[in-house]
Order: sequence, then C-alpha cells, then structure tokens
Amino acid sequence: MELKFVLRKDKINKNGSCPIRADISINGQRVRKTLTGVKSSEKDWKNNRIKANLKNEKYNFHDEFNNKIKEFEDKVDTIFRYIRANNVIADRDYIIEKLNDDYFGKNSLVKDFFTTYQEYIDKSKNRVVPGSIRRYKSNKKFFEDFEAFTGYKMHFDSINLEFYEKLTTYCFEERNTLNNYFGKLVTGIKAFMNWAFERDYHQNITFKKFKAPKDRIEVIYLTIDELKKLYNFKFENPKLDKVRDLYCFSSFSGLRFSDLKNLKSSNIYEDYIRFNIQKTRTIDHITPLNKFTKEILSKYKETIYEPLPKISSQKYNEYLKIVCAKADITQKVNITRFIGSKRIDEEIPKCDLITSHTAKKTFVSNSLALGINLEIIKLTTGNTDDKTFETYTHIPNQLKINEITKYWNKI
Repeated sequence: MELKFVLRKDKINKNGSCPIRADISINGQRVRKTLTGVKSSEKDWKNNRIKANLKNEKYNFHDEFNNKIKEFEDKVDTIFRYIRANNVIADRDYIIEKLNDDYFGKNSLVKDFFTTYQEYIDKSKNRVVPGSIRRYKSNKKFFEDFEAFTGYKMHFDSINLEFYEKLTTYCFEERNTLNNYFGKLVTGIKAFMNWAFERDYHQNITFKKFKAPKDRIEVIYLTIDELKKLYNFKFENPKLDKVRDLYCFSSFSGLRFSDLKNLKSSNIYEDYIRFNIQKTRTIDHITPLNKFTKEILSKYKETIYEPLPKISSQKYNEYLKIVCAKADITQKVNITRFIGSKRIDEEIPKCDLITSHTAKKTFVSNSLALGINLEIIKLTTGNTDDKTFETYTHIPNQLKINEITKYWNKI
C-alpha cells in the first residue's frame, strides 16, 4: 500500500499552476484522485508539499493547500491502518468508498459505536419514512441510557451474548419493558449491526443469534355499530367534530393517518382516491370511495379545510380518546401484556385505546365481517407484505359467532 502526490502537468493553466493528484497503490490496483481546488506551480512543488513563494509574487495559498494535502494523507493513512487492523481484503472500489465516506476516520481508527449509530440514522433519512427515523433515534437513546445505567460499554466487539443478557435484565427488571417493545429494540440493534457489518466497520456476527420475542396482542378496533355510533354523534366542539371525521374517513377507507394528512383535492376523483402511499412508497395507489367517505368529503368541499382538516399526529391521538369517550365508546377491554414471563392483565375503557393506528384495523376487521375478499382488502389498503398484514387481520368475534351458530343450528 503506497500513496504519492503528483502534479498534473498536462492540466497546467495560464498562470502556470497544475492540479495535484493523489496516486494510491493497493494490492496491484491503483486509485487516482485529484484534490479538489489544490494547485501548485512546478517550481513551488517539492517533497509532496507546496513551498512558500517569494514576497514579490502573488500569494500561492501554500498553507491552505498543504493543510488539504495533509488531511487527505491522514485519511489515507487511517484507511491503510484500518485495513491492516481488521484484516480487510481491500481493492480499488473499497478505497474509493472509504475516501468518499465523510464519516470514516473522523474520530478514531475503531469506529465509535454511538457516532456510527448516528451515521446510520443520518444515512437512512433518504431511504426510510420519518416514522422509522423517529424509531431509530428512540432506540439509540434507549441504548445510551442502558450504557449509562449498567456501565456496560457498547462498542462493536461487545455486542455479544453477555450484552444480550444484560439488556434483557435491564429491560425487564429496571424499565418494565413489554416483550413486544423489547423485541423491537433487538430487531433495531440487529439491523444497525448488520448495516455496519456490510460497511466493514466490524467483523462481529454474534448479534445474528439474538432473539426478538413477539407476543400476539389484542386487535383494537371499532365494531360496525360503534363506528356508526361515532359517525352519527353530534359534537358541539368543532375541533372534536373534525377529529371524528378524520378518524371515520380512515375507518371507512383504510387510509393511514400519514396519507390522510397529505391528501390534496387533486387526489380526489368521483369514485376513488388516487395518491402515493408514504409508508410503502407505492405510486398511484387507488382507494375506492363509498357513501360514508363521500359524505365526509362533501362536508368540507369549498371550505378552507378542503379536502379534509389538518392536525398534528400528537393532537390527533390526544383528541381521539376524548371523541370516543363523548360518543360513549367506553366498553371495558381486557388487555394482557408480558414483561418477560410476568403476565399483566388490565381492564381499560376502549376509548383510551383508540389511536390513529386503530382506524386501519377497524377498516380491515369490519371489511372481513362484511364478507369482503381478503385479497381485495389488501389491495385497498396497499399492504404488500403478508406478514405485516397479519397484524391487522383476525376473524372478528361477531363473525365467528354468526358462522358457528348458523351451521350448528341446522342440526
């Protein structure tokens, strides 16, 4: 592995200055890279540096350009040392990738765990939806709290079975973390470690052994009767009235809140909505309009709210609970959760469990109860992943009762 700098005499300008190019040799391959903006005359160039020119000559920026040469030299040296320290089999493409990586070598030869986690978040912003970025940030904060509380230093080599056991203890004994949230933390760190592994930041693959538990939980949704009750309720407060309309529109159409808040008048056609799904990045998705969704759209036509009112996600979820409580959707629901092996049972009024996510579950559950084909429901909601869609589907209790009773009563 070797680095040298050369003057590009074939690119000399009218002032006699030449660009400076770095030539890197590695395993019989060569990488050539011109240092952006760095130039020198032939007489000022000596021993890979630019000499100070004479006082009666125009300043040649030797200090500034030499600093850039030194920075590049240091980065190449860091890459070489990283290759040797980690037994990386490097080629021309590998060197180019590391040279173009603004994060590589900023702090130390061994990448800092949380600095790299932030790099993972930053570089994910253009490929995942904002909700995923919020989850990545939340996970990073959780692991920082874990390190501070337990004193267990997190670096790439320490993400092993001992770490997994300590994290399990911390989650279940100190934080009372529910199993499903613990599972998301494990899934999150496995995704990050895999991302870092693919970039040769580490060679530790023990993380692949980590298990992410997932308990099946109750599907919270409004029955058809509850949905109609909410739809027909007369709210005196205009703000609550609008929140009710947004929730009912989602429940009658299957639209996610993220798509609802981005809806524009140009997306609305006579019998359907055409829009791009934010979460799955599906283009030109079509959702049919029924009499209920058409009535809601008609209510806001030619108003300042057209096609539908806007509200933040936080306020929307906050007001939803008030909306459902005022509409007397308060039946107690038994909720079972697990913290490790410890079972927690609670009875909670349904109004307190209603969030923006339950609208889509309401649409799917009631569509199944009405006998709509499952594939049609999937096409309508835009769910392409069968495994993900399973979390929304189940056989509604009333449908089970009706079907079992219908056939057994024939005997």
